[in-house]
Amino acid sequence: MQTAGGGTDCVFPKDFLWGISTSAHQVEGDNTNNQWSAWEAAGKIRSGDCCGRACDWWSNAECDFDLAQEMGLNALRISVEWSRIEPRPGVWDRQALGRYREMLKELRRRRIRPLVCLHHFTHPMWFENLQGFLAADAPVRFEHFVRVVAEGLGDLCQDWVTFNEPNVYCAMGYAVGLFPPGRRGELFTSMKVLAGILRAHSRAYRTLHQLQPDANVGWAHNYVVFEPLRPRLPFDRWITRLHHSLFNDSFVRALAEGSLPLGFSRVTGDLSEARGTCDFAGLNVYGRLYVCFDPRKPSQLFGNILVPAHVPRGDPGAEGPLAEAYPGALRIAATYAARLGKPIYILENGVPDAADRIRPWLLVNALHELHAAMRDGIDVRGYFHWTLTDNFEWNDGWSLRFGLVELDPATQRRTLRESGRIFTEIVKQNRIPRELLARYSKNGNC
Repeated sequence: MQTAGGGTDCVFPKDFLWGISTSAHQVEGDNTNNQWSAWEAAGKIRSGDCCGRACDWWSNAECDFDLAQEMGLNALRISVEWSRIEPRPGVWDRQALGRYREMLKELRRRRIRPLVCLHHFTHPMWFENLQGFLAADAPVRFEHFVRVVAEGLGDLCQDWVTFNEPNVYCAMGYAVGLFPPGRRGELFTSMKVLAGILRAHSRAYRTLHQLQPDANVGWAHNYVVFEPLRPRLPFDRWITRLHHSLFNDSFVRALAEGSLPLGFSRVTGDLSEARGTCDFAGLNVYGRLYVCFDPRKPSQLFGNILVPAHVPRGDPGAEGPLAEAYPGALRIAATYAARLGKPIYILENGVPDAADRIRPWLLVNALHELHAAMRDGIDVRGYFHWTLTDNFEWNDGWSLRFGLVELDPATQRRTLRESGRIFTEIVKQNRIPRELLARYSKNGNC
């Protein structure tokens, strides 16, 4: 494992974006009209938690905007909740759109550049009842939503993320079954959903540029470093390549070439409209997973995906460890995304760690790896940590804590963690001081 050592400071470009990322459902509270609120009402949240007020952003996002300003951040990624803005088909809630205008104004007043994500895993129940992105008219419906949002917010925002992690949305909802609608083992359906999202993304991209010619439009791609558990075994190497191709390559291949890998375009139809529809590549990077061939798991393409006990890991979720905390993943992901020839933003990176036992080490070393990638000529423009305050982490509820700031959801009390102080030091100096590099040079298990 490469980790930071001593030597000189790692200095970042003067216009580098230092931010944090959030999502509407996880922070706003009292979202009751989307498919995730229905999932919770049906008792599907594995932790048994309720989202409730979440981080109370709908009433008081400005509290966390103040924290971001105090930390020296110059960017913040939020998402808008479709079910608030279009609660019923064709019915637009201008008051909800006005609240998002207030948020963007408050960010800009604090000299924080907003990035707005248009779909972060949630959409209205009426859209879900129409089969979501499987429906033939889903791209048109999404385009209508994007047009209303852009017309309402475009004077306050230039940077747009159309979709957050479409590969995760499709895999978890239609292959693994841990996200709504909870379907399992439906690989072909998953790819059809991905195709629907690609068409919706393409329409959104063109609509945003029509309304705002200087718009900066991309998407947030979850990139996983897949490693064969037993590198000498051909079947492990083969199944690892398969998972990389399906999970990491599919959306990227469509944007680069207008088609899906492994011949799936024969199932999904023509996707040439997606070619070239991004101005930047957004990357969400959380670490490394190990893959071994397992004939007992056909629903997982005969691959068993695991995290060995001996590697650095964050707190486990309801389904076990999420990934190896692997600093080198950022450099690998950035190198991969460079194939698109577009600027790169790390839009999520972090680890669930309530005790802050491993986050400081990961933060320093991941940024060291990112700096090395930039030194090698990769065009990385910003780093957004996931996340500012602990939030409602989907199926894991309040049991996973990703925040640089500890949150008590009952009292809404916020307490800056040591990792938050370290991030503040790095951000305000626009560099990783060599003292931090030396302090966190050991393996994350130490």
